Amino acid sequence: MTPPRAGRREWIALAVLALPALLVSVDMFVMIMALPELSIALGASGTEQLWIMDVYGFMVAGFLVTMGALGDRIGRRRLLLAGAAAFGIASCLAASAASPAALIAARAVLGVAGAALTPCTLGMITTMFADPRQRASAIGVWAGCFTLGAIVGPLAGGLLLDHFWWGSVLLLGVPAMVPLLLAGPFLLPEHRDLSGGRLDAASVLLSLATILPVVYGLKELAAHGPHPLPAAALPAGVAAGVLFVRRQRRLPDPLLDVSLFGGRVFAVVMAALTVFPLVSGGAMTFIAQHFQLVDGLSPLETGAVMLPGMLAAMASFQAAPLLGRRVRPGLLLPGGMAVTVAGFLAVATAADATALAAGFAVTCLGSGPLISVGTTIVLGSLPPERAGSAAGLSQTGSELGSALGVALLGSVGTIVYRAAPGLPSAARDGLAHAVAHGSGVAEARAAFTTELHVIALVCAVLLAAVAVLVARTLRHLPVPGPAEVPAQAPVLEGAAS
Repeated sequence: MTPPRAGRREWIALAVLALPALLVSVDMFVMIMALPELSIALGASGTEQLWIMDVYGFMVAGFLVTMGALGDRIGRRRLLLAGAAAFGIASCLAASAASPAALIAARAVLGVAGAALTPCTLGMITTMFADPRQRASAIGVWAGCFTLGAIVGPLAGGLLLDHFWWGSVLLLGVPAMVPLLLAGPFLLPEHRDLSGGRLDAASVLLSLATILPVVYGLKELAAHGPHPLPAAALPAGVAAGVLFVRRQRRLPDPLLDVSLFGGRVFAVVMAALTVFPLVSGGAMTFIAQHFQLVDGLSPLETGAVMLPGMLAAMASFQAAPLLGRRVRPGLLLPGGMAVTVAGFLAVATAADATALAAGFAVTCLGSGPLISVGTTIVLGSLPPERAGSAAGLSQTGSELGSALGVALLGSVGTIVYRAAPGLPSAARDGLAHAVAHGSGVAEARAAFTTELHVIALVCAVLLAAVAVLVARTLRHLPVPGPAEVPAQAPVLEGAAS
């Protein structure tokens, strides 16, 4: 039976659904731009800067699977609109924060609200566009909004930071929520899984008890060495993870279908989808800071020099589906990652802002194949009535990777920075702290440059190892047919085996 084709109403609804995707992307990139200025204005220490950046991603990652399953049960439209309203309110609270602690708390609320946006949005797209070709186009538009946000975010953030206080960039998402809240009730269809059971509260708590302690423990141990609390957090998180997995296997309607990870292809692609944003998002944070605090560029100038990289990412996302119809996944995905590895090696040897911008652009150029094909794999892993859960699972790896990238790479960078010879004590809390106090700035800038080079080298080595693993795992998968969603059918067949 030929699936029904979407009409004008569905495409208009897609335009409304694109707003949350754009919002989440813009929020991440404007924070990268605003971090140096807000760190100086609020007097944030190096550890507080890491929490300001990564608490949002931690909360999003911790709640994505829960929100995806919750949307399937209570209605995706209802949860989407509630999340959009909460996101707008939390944005205002973050913009008016008077201390690092207040900003961290507001960012945590933003993370919980943001976790409701992506799985509901992608789940509704899957439901509205039953035709495979239209669905692929709709998902392409949705994914393109993340890249568009990466372009708009640095430029809009730089422009606002040049004329207003740092909190102004956090208000960008508020106007974007208004059309969604006004038009959503009329344009977006409600959908829920009537066969789904009740949301298991114990599973929700166990998922949070797994993610948050492990990330906290890794970050604190890397940044400050052995201490009782982070040392205890790691085994506590692992123990909670074991209990979570055991509970999911017993439940008739689990929060997360852990049996999906029994397929080698599925597990490896999910791992790659977690590692890629870990290295790319984490490195981008330090590249943006280097442009401003070392090279002396304004926020707007920083956005301009990073623009070629964002355009390269957009071109990569547009080209990936076309290449996916001609190139086997076992070559296409590792090939894209190899391009990104080359970019990281260029960043690790960059001697000036021009070379750094060029290396950053190359890292972005390789991003399309893995992200586009990987999302298709996860979306094809569950039936349409559980599209919200599938979308939540897809984005959990991405968000957790981004959060871990800032935390783990930041912790590695802190070790390298503080080990720099001749670094005065006034500059040990970070480059932004040294600039704010005007003490040891030259030594701090040299130490930060070394820190960035080491981080880029670590990213190159880690991603190269993942590329080899993906190449070995996907080497037998054929090129999908021209009528298929890129890479969906053959990858799922491999996962099922």
